[in-house]
Amino acid sequence: MFELFATDIAGVRGSHPARIKHLVGLGKTLDRFLGTLRKHFEFAPKDEGEYSIEIDPRKVEPATIALLGELGFNRMSLGVQDFDPAVQQAVNRIQSEEETLRVINAARDNQFKSVSIDLIYGLPLQTLPGFGATLDKVIASRPDRLSIYNYAHLPHLFKTQRQINEADLPSQDTKLELLSLAIAKLADAGYVYIGMDHFALPDDELARAQRSGTLHRNFQGYSTHDDIDLLALGVSGIGKIGPSYNQNVRGTDDYYAQLDAGRLPLFRGISLGRDDELRRHLIQQLMCEFRIELADFAAQWQIHFRDYFQAEMSKLQALIDDGLINMDANQLQVLPRGRLLVRNVAMVFDRYLQTGQPLVRYSKTI
Repeated sequence: MFELFATDIAGVRGSHPARIKHLVGLGKTLDRFLGTLRKHFEFAPKDEGEYSIEIDPRKVEPATIALLGELGFNRMSLGVQDFDPAVQQAVNRIQSEEETLRVINAARDNQFKSVSIDLIYGLPLQTLPGFGATLDKVIASRPDRLSIYNYAHLPHLFKTQRQINEADLPSQDTKLELLSLAIAKLADAGYVYIGMDHFALPDDELARAQRSGTLHRNFQGYSTHDDIDLLALGVSGIGKIGPSYNQNVRGTDDYYAQLDAGRLPLFRGISLGRDDELRRHLIQQLMCEFRIELADFAAQWQIHFRDYFQAEMSKLQALIDDGLINMDANQLQVLPRGRLLVRNVAMVFDRYLQTGQPLVRYSKTI
């Protein structure tokens, strides 16, 4: 199975001749790109493969969506964040409900089999009534999947965040209320909690995979495909080949210079050891199934679970005391109360976190 991820196709909005010229150029570029890939890879048929693209609704029109459908794309992800005008002004992202719905309708008109919407809670000036109104509007559009992400304010890493007034950010208690509101509204609307910020309709492939125990997760997110290789093309792309990860260089000039010199434009990589693979498998199981069958896991990896993870036992006990997990001789299980905090449970087994540092407080991961 080959999964293709393209990001942020922008369109031209203006005069008819300009739109036509842009669409023709976009079509030729993407057709050449996909044609080159098909020379080297066997693509699954459109009705079987997953060909996903991330769209900024502010930059495309229905004609662009139609073109993407003709080229073989069949899944779409849209960023919304929040429809509240005050919040949009605070984060400098003005996006109307109308232009978002126009793109969603165009995707359905062109037989895209899945539409996903991304929302963010914890944004400046966000309120319960305002976010509730956004949720109602999004739910009414009935996307197949939703992601409700926590806003991470990191102005030292992202220049655009330096324009945000930190005093306008909601408190941790308010963020928890915003998340709780989203969960309640989505549950009432029939969405299934997949895990790690993700929700889906009951008949979506992710929800069906969760029920059948075949759900998987990689660094791209949840997937219905097992441990597949991920080939990264483009600046700063991250790939996975077997027991290794690699990242391309971060600058456009450097990227093309290395290609012109006949070199792969790799910036860095890591080869996983046995312990890395073991822990990755354990964390993936927790995030997908919310439980570990201890005897099966120990047999698969030829370990004694409690002995191997002796250093983690005290941290697991703290989660037990908080009512987030249960652990007996047979199973480690994430309880309903702990499913929203499964990230914290997984962090216990991440040996790359700073040794001797306490786990991140729950409020910091919500």
